Amino acid sequence: MQEEMNDNLPQADGDQKTEIQATANEAVETIENLNAEVSEDATLEDNLEIPMQNYEAMDMDKLVVELEHLMTTDKIMLVSKHIDEIKSAFLSKYYHFLDEKREEFIHENPNSNEEFEYHSPLKVKFDNLYTNFKAKKNAHFKSLESKLKANLQERLHIIEELKTLISPTENIKDSLKHFNELRERWKNAGPIPKDKYNHVWNNYHFHIENFYDILHLDREARDLDFKNNLDKKTKIIERAKDLLNESDVLKAFRELQLLHKVWKEEIGPVSKEKREEVWNAFSEITKQMHDKREAIFAELRNREVENLAKKKEIIAQIEQIATEKVEAHSGWQGQVNKIEALRQAFFEAGKVPSEVNENVWAEFKNAVRNFNTHKNSFYKDIKKEQQGNLDKKNALVARAKELMESDDFAATTPIMKKIQEEWKQIGHVPRKFSDSVWAEFKDACNHYFDRLHAVRNQNEEVELEAFEKKKEYIEIVKAFEFTGNHKTDLDAIKAHIEAWKSFGKVPFARRHIEGKFNKVLDGLFENLTSSKKEAEMMRFNNRLEQISGDGDSRKLDNEKVFLQRKVDEVQNEIFQLENNIQFFANAKKDNPMVAEVKKSIERHKEELALWKEKLKQVRNM
Repeated sequence: MQEEMNDNLPQADGDQKTEIQATANEAVETIENLNAEVSEDATLEDNLEIPMQNYEAMDMDKLVVELEHLMTTDKIMLVSKHIDEIKSAFLSKYYHFLDEKREEFIHENPNSNEEFEYHSPLKVKFDNLYTNFKAKKNAHFKSLESKLKANLQERLHIIEELKTLISPTENIKDSLKHFNELRERWKNAGPIPKDKYNHVWNNYHFHIENFYDILHLDREARDLDFKNNLDKKTKIIERAKDLLNESDVLKAFRELQLLHKVWKEEIGPVSKEKREEVWNAFSEITKQMHDKREAIFAELRNREVENLAKKKEIIAQIEQIATEKVEAHSGWQGQVNKIEALRQAFFEAGKVPSEVNENVWAEFKNAVRNFNTHKNSFYKDIKKEQQGNLDKKNALVARAKELMESDDFAATTPIMKKIQEEWKQIGHVPRKFSDSVWAEFKDACNHYFDRLHAVRNQNEEVELEAFEKKKEYIEIVKAFEFTGNHKTDLDAIKAHIEAWKSFGKVPFARRHIEGKFNKVLDGLFENLTSSKKEAEMMRFNNRLEQISGDGDSRKLDNEKVFLQRKVDEVQNEIFQLENNIQFFANAKKDNPMVAEVKKSIERHKEELALWKEKLKQVRNM
């Protein structure tokens, strides 16, 4: 084949011709080398059809999943480059992760003689998968090696037999028959080592052409064979031209690679006068496709350079963050989040030129390590604080265990809730105690509240029964008839109130019935021939007892605030009225406006006395 290219592109001359021929040779050589590699191992035939993913951007869990998936194929060399990329990405991440764990261990155990150990089930799984891959790969190579040697010897024997065909003593028909048998044997001979591929094939092709050129075969049969081969090669050239217009250059190049293989291995020679012409046409298209492919690779290399600049910038940002002074835990949490975001951005930035990859990775690890050292020096001072927090939490655990069997739920429940709130306010404890102390505290609290809920469930039926009784009793109170005797009627109303209380609490969702009862009482008090103050205080005391029965201290606090506000408002109004009456100092005693103001003052004083009495009642509770 190389002989066909020696006079390529006759339009060019001198240095230009030499340069163009060199680039064409380079393009064809690229394809021949690729075909040599594919021909050595059939498992590589579809290698380029598996897109290489950005494994560096994946986390370790995802990388192991990908490795496990790739290991399902029997064509071990088909995925070999992918597995090598996964291995590089996984180990880089794992050893970086291991360094951080080691630093954390040293930070948390500064005076310990214990050696750092870390067991990672994910690493064990990765090692097992990769060991399996290496075993399959070695077995594949061992099997392949013997086959390649045997196939090489077979092809060399075929070439030697081709040489003996060129003999004037042999009958042409017998030679042609033997020739076709040799071509069929060659076709089925199987792959050979890639470093022998081009030399052996060129040698074979040379003797094939010699057979046609030196022997005077039947011209009609030879010319027909030449014509068929020319038709096939012309079609290959036309298809190769079409490939130049394909948008997917790499896919087009792969098809061109297959066309070269067909041209070389499946189609025989053409007439001597056409050989240079058709080869020149095919090699020129190959050169153009090669140039387009190189442009793609140049673009990829440019992207790698751009990725390098991105990663350098990320490293600089990490180094800058490592120098910033932070005084609080919350601030450090923010810094850690920034570093995690930058770390992820570093992994997602893509590949860099291979010659600088290790240096860039080392710079990245050093930058992160410096940050962690800075961070750990801060948390070293916090360790004492965390020990104090542990002591506080242990005290709460002891208190919770002390109360967990209490049957005085009304008194204990607020205390247990307060203990839980106090727990939330306490900061971090040493990590190795965090889970155990929380488990103890949670178990004690759960035990108490489970008992509380069980008691409440038992009381639910009693409360429902109380509701039904109160619902019936309201109708009795509604039918109350006054006798006209103040004491008798007042005692009767008080008796109804006591009877109502004796029924007990009702379910929380049905407490509206208390409001209905209060409305009925309000109507009775309005019609009761007693002082308004007495009636109002009776209503208020009844309401106050209901609030107190709820066990919600916030309602009492809110009531106290409300009453104090009313006292202040009425006192201010009295002060304003007394101030206003000074303007009428010289007015006659029977002045109607003065009389009205004085009455208003008296009414407000009565109202003030009532509000103060209510406030006193609340404070006493």
